[in-house]
Parts: sequence; structure tokens; C-alpha cells
Amino acid sequence: MHLINKIKELADNYFNDIVEIRRHIHQNPELSFKEFKTSEYIASQLKKENIYFKKGFVKTGIVAEIKGKNSTKKTIALRADMDALPIIEENNISYKSQNNAMHACGHDAHTASLIGVAKILNTIKTEFEGTVKLIFQPGEELLPGGAIQMIEQGALNNPKPDIVIAQHVFPDLQAGTVGFKKGKYMASSDEIYLTIKGKGGHAAMPKITTNIVLVASKIIVALHQMIENETPETAPTVLAFGKAIANGATNVIPNEVKFEGTFRTMDEEWRQKAHIEIKNIANSIAKKHGAQCEINIVKGYPLLNNDVETTEKAICFAQQYLGKKHVVELDQRMTSEDFAYYSQNFPSTFYRLGIGNKEKNIASKQHTSTFNIDEDALKTGMGLMSWLAISLLNE
Repeated sequence: MHLINKIKELADNYFNDIVEIRRHIHQNPELSFKEFKTSEYIASQLKKENIYFKKGFVKTGIVAEIKGKNSTKKTIALRADMDALPIIEENNISYKSQNNAMHACGHDAHTASLIGVAKILNTIKTEFEGTVKLIFQPGEELLPGGAIQMIEQGALNNPKPDIVIAQHVFPDLQAGTVGFKKGKYMASSDEIYLTIKGKGGHAAMPKITTNIVLVASKIIVALHQMIENETPETAPTVLAFGKAIANGATNVIPNEVKFEGTFRTMDEEWRQKAHIEIKNIANSIAKKHGAQCEINIVKGYPLLNNDVETTEKAICFAQQYLGKKHVVELDQRMTSEDFAYYSQNFPSTFYRLGIGNKEKNIASKQHTSTFNIDEDALKTGMGLMSWLAISLLNE
């Protein structure tokens, strides 16, 4: 309990600094892969603490290291993303965004919390064994995502982590509460682009035109039927088309129809099979009706799988730090996250940090223009992550 109390005391001591850091980042958001000033600001904070770091991963990414006793024994990596979204903020706050972007997903809180973790762990580095890597990652919001590029550029090498951990704000949970899900947690996410082409013309002359609007409709229905009939029972799956362009008229069949959608699932093997099925069905129906179909499936983030053993340990440590009633079990989500790449390469745990507070009127969902956090959550964020890192290193 000595270390828990010490971490909580340090989280209290650093709280005002971390709030100020979070507000600075919030006020100066930068879009994916353009986080140049944010990166410089993070570097300046690490320099103040004399913490070793390397810059330049995926241009703006930073990896810092804090070495405890016997630093080669074990390595834990902690990740925070730092990019914002192209949303105009509507909150009436003193630290409102000053440009045409917004931290509407809470990455400002992730980054500020990890700087808080850096301060805490650097203060007590004689009280744990091993090494902690702090990963400040760009571009979570934009394909192909910063995570896979950080991995490919060697950001997690020398030493490679035994475990990777991240936290993500969650407005559905009250500040002071966290949530975990063992195993499959977030879905893979792929973009589907269909272009159906044929001979357009007067709608009243079906013998000399190809009604590609009808052909496209048959393809969409057939794809949904395939998902209903062939999806494994153990693989939650979503196929949805949210954009359709058929630029004809009431009596004009166009030459081209475009559909755009998303395919998400919790099973990587089924994911690959479904891609083949989607292409086969679309091509077959188009050909049958004298049309052509161009199909582009852009692979997005993979399944985010929380390592069961690591997550079970993290849950126990979180209960020690916060109390059992403040640690809840989460449901699976069909949303996606590029932390999934870390989970595909290392034993990983991705958990949720409660930031909601209805009494303070903080309840807006992420990716909205009124999203905000209860800043008291920053104390939980930096304190718990510090405790998880130390506990997993010292066990």
C-alpha cells in the first residue's frame, strides 16, 4: 500500500500541472500526422523532467524511457495518441480550440495523462524494476494509422516491450471509474467502395440501357444476405453502406453508380473470407445483368484483442488502486482503434477511463462538437496507469 499511497499523493501534486498541459493541447489541436507543435510541446515537458526520449517516429511520434532498477529485467510500454479531428468546437470554455480542429476524442487527455505518468514514474524510479517506454503516437484517427507505422519504424524496439497498455476516455463512465474487457474488445474496420458501370440512357428504353441503379440495389441486398447467412455465430459483424451516388434523373439512367460502406467484424479469419465473398457476389451480379463492378476494399485496423492473462492482472491491480466498485466490465464494441496493431504484436491491455459527469453537464459523446471531459479524471488517468505499469513490472 506504500506505493499506492505515494502514487496517489504524486497524482494530487501534479494534477494542476497536468490540467494546464491538457488545456494547452486542447486549445492547440493538430490533425493526424500533422502534430508538429504538439510533438514539440511534449518534448519540452519531457526535457523539464530530464527524461530520455527519441523524436521523429512517423515524423511527429516520440518514445521516452524511464529506467528503474535492473532495467533490463522487463519492459512495459504505455501509449497515448495525440491527433485531433476536423471538427469545429462549440464549447464555451476558456481553453476552446483556436483553430479549425478539435480534440473531440480525448487524445489531449491521453497525452496529458501520459506526461503525468512520466512525472510520477520518474520521481519513484528507484522503487520499481525494469523499463517503462512512453509512446506518444500520431495519427490514430486516419488510415493507415500511426500505430502500425510506429511498430514498422522500430519505435518499440531496443528493448521490445513485454506488455503494451493504453487507456482511452469514455464519456459513458463516471469520472473516477475505469472499464476493462478481456479478449476480443473492438472490431476490425474496413472501407468498401463499389462502382457499378453500364450503358445509361432514357429510363423508358430498358432494352438499350443497363439499369445499374437496380443492379447496385441487388448487389447491396445480396451482400447483406450473405452477412446474415454466413457470419459465424462467434463473430459479431457489421456491414453498412452510408453513401450512394446515382447521378441520373427521374427518367435518366446514369452510366455509373457509386456505393461506399464499412465492414467490421471480431474474427480475422472470417474477415479475410468475407472480403473474397463480397468481391465474388458483386462481380457475379453485375456480370449477370450486363454491367461491370469495380471493387476496392481498403483494409483498416484489425481486431483489438486484450490479452486475457495481462488484462486479468490489470483488473486486479486497478481494483487495488481504485476499489472494486470503480472497476467495471465493458461490452464488446464494433468501433475500431489502431491500438489493435499493438495487440496483434504484443500482449496488450486497452482499457477505458471514465470522464463523464452529468452533474457538471459533461455527457457529450466523442466526435461531437460539444465533447469535453471532467478533468478530475486526469488524476485517475495518470495515477492508475502509473500503478499498473509498476505492478506489472514488479510482479
